[in-house]
Amino acid sequence: LIKADPWYASTQICSTCGVKGEKKTMDIREWTCACGAHHDRDINASINLLMLAN
Repeated sequence: LIKADPWYASTQICSTCGVKGEKKTMDIREWTCACGAHHDRDINASINLLMLAN
């Protein structure tokens, strides 16, 4: 079991390039990073949390 910091910005960090974008309100469900990667908020967060655990 790995416990992530509650303030870890898993939904705001691009899981492709690692850049932390601006804070997104909960109604933003999809977004595109400046690197061109398009993300679903929840899938992106889960990828970031998986990478944090490695």
